Amino acid sequence: MKNSEPLWVLGTMSGTSLDGVDAAMVLTDGVRILDFGESGYRPYSAQEQAVLRAALGRWPGEDGVAEAARIVEDAHLELLSSIGGAALIGFHGQTLAHDPEGRGTHQAGDGARLAEELRIPVVWDFRSADVRMGGQGAPLAPFYHFACAQWIGAKRPLAMLNLGGVGNITWIDPHKPGPETPGALLAFDTGPANAPLNDLMMQRRGEPFDRDGSLASQGEVVAGALELFLDDVYFRRMPPKSLDRDAFADMLELVRELDDADAAATMTGMAAAAVMQAMEHCPIPPDQLLITGGGRHNPVMMEMLRVGLDCPVHAIEEVGLNGDMLEAQAFAYLAARVQRGLPTSCPTTTGVRALVGGGEISSPSIL
Repeated sequence: MKNSEPLWVLGTMSGTSLDGVDAAMVLTDGVRILDFGESGYRPYSAQEQAVLRAALGRWPGEDGVAEAARIVEDAHLELLSSIGGAALIGFHGQTLAHDPEGRGTHQAGDGARLAEELRIPVVWDFRSADVRMGGQGAPLAPFYHFACAQWIGAKRPLAMLNLGGVGNITWIDPHKPGPETPGALLAFDTGPANAPLNDLMMQRRGEPFDRDGSLASQGEVVAGALELFLDDVYFRRMPPKSLDRDAFADMLELVRELDDADAAATMTGMAAAAVMQAMEHCPIPPDQLLITGGGRHNPVMMEMLRVGLDCPVHAIEEVGLNGDMLEAQAFAYLAARVQRGLPTSCPTTTGVRALVGGGEISSPSIL
C-alpha cells in the first residue's frame, strides 16, 4: 500500500540509554509533518534494564537475547495499547549490537508479534536494508530532522544534535526541496554521549544517570584523560560514520583513578568535545544548534557546548519541538515513508551507496 494520504502514525524508540520506551503520534504523509498527537513513556524496571544490559553486544540466538527481546516487545505492547487512533506503527526495537562493517546490525524485538497483538500494521527492522547496501545503518533520524526544519520554518542551514546514549548530528540545508536532494543533509554519530556517563554513575553510585549534572558540576575536567579520548581514530574519520553503544568502552578506564566528581565532569567534557570535533565537518557553519535527547537536561553539558561552539545552542523546545519524543516521532515519520515506498536514508546520512528505503511491513492476520 503506497497511499499518499496523511496518516496518524505511532512511532516508538527504545534507546541506547536503556531507560525505557517512548511512543509518539505524528500526522504525516511521509513528506510533511502535519500535526503532533498523543505521546507516552514506559520506563524499564531495574530488573528489565539488567537483562537488557547483559544482552548488549549479542546477536540473534546468543544467550540472553530471546529474553531481552521479550522484555522489549512486552514493554512496547503495554505502552502502545494505551494510545489509540494509529493507522500504522513504526517500531524501532532495542539495538543490542551494531557492526555495519562486520556482522551487521541487531535490533531486538519482533514487529510481527506487535502487529498481531495490536491488530495494526507495523513497520520495523529499519536499519538492515541500509547496511546490506553498504551503509552504516545509522543515524536514521536525519530525514525526519529535515521535515522538522520545514515545520519550524528554518531559513538558514542549521544542525540538530541528539544527545542520547550515543550522540548524533544532522546538518540541514532547508532550502533544498527534499531530504534526499544532494547537499540537503550531512549526518553522523559524533561520539559517545550519555551511555558511558550513565555506566559510570551506575558503577560508582548505583544511580542511573547524573541528574541535572549535579556530580559533574562539583568536579573538573582532567585534560590528560580528555586528550587521550580525543586521540581515538574515530574522530579522524570522515563522515558519514556510526558507533555502537559500547564502542568507547575504554572511557571508564581513562577516568578510573579520578574521584567521582572529576570522573563525571571529565566524561561530560568528553561528550561535549566530541560534538565540537563533529561541528568541523559541517559544510557551512550552522545558524544554530538544536539539542534533543537526554543530554539537553544536563546543564553542565549544555554550558560546555555553549562555551565551546561559535553558534547559538538551544534546547529543541525553544523552537516548539519535543526533545523527549523526537526520535519516537522520527520512526513514525519513517514508517509512513516505508509504506509509501520512499527512501529513508541516502549517501550523506549513512554512507549507503544509493537511496534506500529500509523497513519491513508486518500486517495482522485476517481473523
